[in-house]
This record gives sequence, structure tokens and C-alpha cells, in this order.
Amino acid sequence: MIDAISWATAAPELLLLVMACVIALFDLFVDSPHREATYRLTLLTLAAVAGLEGYLAVSGATLVGFGGMIVSDPMAAWLKAFASVALMVTLVYARPYAGARDMLRGGELFTLSMFALLGMFIMISGHHFLVLYLGLELLTLSSYALVALRRDDARATEAAMKYFVLGALASGFLLYGLSLVYGATGSLHVPTVAQAVAAGVREPLVLTLGVVFVVAGLAFKLGVVPFHMWVPDIYHGAPTAITLLIGGAPKLAAFAILVRLLAESLPGVATDWESMLAVLAVLSLVVGNLAAVAQRNVKRMLAFSTIAQMGFMLLALVGGIGGGAGLAGEAWGAAMFYVVTYVLTTLATFGVMLLLTRTGFESEELGDFAGLNQRSPLYAGVMAACLLSLAGIPPLVGFYAKLAVLQALLAVGGGLYVGLAVFAVLASLVGAFYYIRLIKVMYFDAPQQSAPIEAPLEVRAVLSANGALVLLLGLLPGGLMALCVQAVRAVL
Repeated sequence: MIDAISWATAAPELLLLVMACVIALFDLFVDSPHREATYRLTLLTLAAVAGLEGYLAVSGATLVGFGGMIVSDPMAAWLKAFASVALMVTLVYARPYAGARDMLRGGELFTLSMFALLGMFIMISGHHFLVLYLGLELLTLSSYALVALRRDDARATEAAMKYFVLGALASGFLLYGLSLVYGATGSLHVPTVAQAVAAGVREPLVLTLGVVFVVAGLAFKLGVVPFHMWVPDIYHGAPTAITLLIGGAPKLAAFAILVRLLAESLPGVATDWESMLAVLAVLSLVVGNLAAVAQRNVKRMLAFSTIAQMGFMLLALVGGIGGGAGLAGEAWGAAMFYVVTYVLTTLATFGVMLLLTRTGFESEELGDFAGLNQRSPLYAGVMAACLLSLAGIPPLVGFYAKLAVLQALLAVGGGLYVGLAVFAVLASLVGAFYYIRLIKVMYFDAPQQSAPIEAPLEVRAVLSANGALVLLLGLLPGGLMALCVQAVRAVL
């Protein structure tokens, strides 16, 4: 018998599931090629879900339901609220682009996006290995379909096939790792696994091997080196609107599953996976930044930038382990802050790219941004602010996010962590080059086209607010940082 607390714990997920099904049926009766009614109903649903999650987050309550298989704690509630808002912004930016490319023939863009968000929710709230895996698969299967949404586009179809094959391989890694952890501990329940590991297992080698496969599977979902092969191809091959959907909100769910599977399930073997995360972070910073320098395609450049950014985020997790229980909350809170602000910046960056596209033309090469300041100072300013934020230039939010990660490393002390902090700074200097190069093109190169940049009022308003938040949170980061630290402390 399912009790009331279980239903309350899963209320946002149930609301999202029911409305996704309702919208799929409702869209069958919508004749408009732009799917205006479907779009509005989707945004209304996402706003309601975000509001419900915000209420749960502010209440600070921790609810556990369905026999401990799902949990709604402050971290989960905030991440799900942020993910809902991020998907709303993504759909606002994406609809004009999708409408111009005949991607709104049916309501698949909206319903698949909602099912992808449902997968993120399950990943964020899962407290059982099978639940976490089911959420991950729901997200990835929806993502495969979204990448292939333009069935007549050979590049998008190829990207979807690559994504599917590599994604299946990574899912196999993760599932095999979880099965080994189950074999070593005898449980699939997150708290029970943690207790079994703390008490000591009979087959520590099996557990260690399981941790290796789990970290490999998670590294693929984050897109860090050496499991990054899919990122530039998928970013480049997918329609730009879908690239934004894949590169935005899912990063929040990826951070959450890191917390559930590593910090909550396997703290007893933290020294094992800490070293693996450190290696992944260093490799990602090197490969991501150096490869991005060589790119002339902006989508591929941002793909390699994402690899480097996720490597920087992993450094905060390494600092949290090295600092022990006393510093773990601040370090993992810094990682959550980093992911949230990265998603915020990514939304605005791709929002400008989507604005510059027009029918039959994709604005994704460096030359396509030439003279953008002469065509629209507002959009050039938003893009420049986002790029400088990604580079870590003050007073933008990216600077404070990087500073918080470096502080987490330096607080631990010791040659290894200080060395990682110095290396991260040097890698960021390399990364600043390709961001500033694009800014130079926007402000100092002659424009190659004079076509006016047209966008609906809601797109301009949301993009302006998005860009303003990048600056505002850089000037006043304390509130969001405190929220992230408190949310993570409630879990750890």
C-alpha cells in the first residue's frame, strides 16, 4: 500500500508525467503549424512544476517515499526547479528556430522535452540504483529521438546514430558497475550500500572494479575526457535548438547522479574515486581547452569548452573529498553553484546563436558572428558577457564560480591540491583565448551580412533577462552560493 508521503514525494514527477501525456494527446487536435497552443500549455506546465519544486525547496523538508526508492530533499528540489526553468528558457529560444525548419509538424519537440525532464527528475531524486538507471535511460532515449527530430537532415541523423551507439556503451559500463557494487554490498538502496561499504565488504576488489565502471559511465554522461568523443559530434550535428537542450538542463541531473552514486553511496571508498576524478578533471582541462583553440565552428568550440568546464567542476568534488567532512559541504556546494551558473550562461550563449539563424542558414561559424555589434549591440553585449563569464573574467558569475572551486582546493592545503588549483588557473588562461577571439570577431571584424536580426518579443525579453542574470549573480553571488551549500549539506 502506497502511503500519502510517497505520493507527496513524487508529486512533481506525477504532475509532469500526466501533463506530458495530456499534451501529447492534446497536440493531435492542434492544426496550427507553429503549435502555439501546445507550446503555451507546455510552458504553463513547466512553470507549475517549477513553482511546486520551489515551494518544496523553500520548506526545507526531506521526504522519502516508495520504500526509500526516491527522496525529495532541498538539493533535489532546487535542482529540479532550476532544470524546469532551464527547459522553459530553452523552449522559448528554440521555437522560432524549430518552426523555420519544419520541426513543429507534430508536438514531439515539446513532449519529448518533457519526458527528458522527467528523466532528469528521476535521476535527481533517485535513492535506489535501479531508479537512478531508469531515469538516466529515460533522459538518454528522449535525447536520441530529439537529435534525430529532423529526419531529412543527414547530419542530424548521423549524430543521433553516434549518440545512440556511444550512449548504449556508456549505459552498459554504468549498469555493469552498479551490478558489481550490488554483488559486493548485497543492496541496491543508496543508504544501505553506504552502510555496507563503511562496515567493510568481503570482496573489496569487486567493489573497486565496480567503482571504476560507475565512474566511467558517469564520465560519459558528463562528457569528460577520455569519454568525450560524442560531445563535439553531437553538438555539431544536432539542430542548434536540440544542442542547447542537451547541453543545458541535463548537466544539473548529471551533477545530482554524481552526488547520489559517489557522495551518498560510496563515501567509504572515496579515496578510490577521488583519484579517478582528479585524472578526469586534468585531462578534460587540457584536451578541452587545447582542442577548442583549433575550432572554427562555434558549436564545436563550445562543445570542447563544455568538456573543459566540466573538468573544472570535477576539481571541486576532488577538493570536497580531500578536505574531509568539514569542507565537503562548501566544496560540493561550489560544484553545484558552478553547474547552475554554467547552465545559465549556456542558455544565453546558444540563445544568441539561435537568434542569428534564419531559414536555410545555420549561424555556427566564426565568420557568421562578424560585426554582430554593428547589427545589434544588445545581442553582441549578451554574447560577450556570456563568453567572458565562461572564461572566468570578473565581475561576471563565471569568475566567482571558478574562484569558489579554487578556494575549495586551496582550503584543503597540501601540494597536490595547490598544484591542481595552479594548473586550473593556467588552463583557464588558455581557454580565455578562444572566448576572446570570438568577441574580437563580433566587435572588430566587418559584418558579412546586413540582414536584420528579428525575434519575437518574448525571446528578446528572456534573452535580456538571461544576460542580466549573468552579470547580477556575478556582482551578488552570495545568496545563490549559500543556497547551494545548504542544499548539499542537507544531503551529505
